[in-house]
Amino acid sequence: MIVAVDPASTVPPFEQLRLQISGLIGGGTLPRGTRLPSVRQLAADLGLAAGTVARAYRELEDAGYVETRGRHGTTVLGAQAMPPTRERDERIGAAAATFVAAARALGATNDEIRTHLDRHLTTAR
Repeated sequence: MIVAVDPASTVPPFEQLRLQISGLIGGGTLPRGTRLPSVRQLAADLGLAAGTVARAYRELEDAGYVETRGRHGTTVLGAQAMPPTRERDERIGAAAATFVAAARALGATNDEIRTHLDRHLTTAR
């Protein structure tokens, strides 16, 4: 599972995780039955507090995206219907913020970032 948290973002880390994971589920990257990393593992991988990841998982469960079964872990239940416009916009914004932060960390300029976005927009299905 590929998720990233931008510590400079105004979006809280739990919300960045929730938006990204729900996007991966909605987009089919994480199909039904996929087991998510444990709260502790994902927290360690991302350098976050376990409570931050637990909150994201709890909100995903409340929204019907995942199911947590104690020692059996958290598994994907499946894609939900297209999210309301507000949530969709938040998810797109969080994805864009993550991409820009990663590109900036590599030293990319605004023009380079736009070039990559344009390239992927023209080749995406």
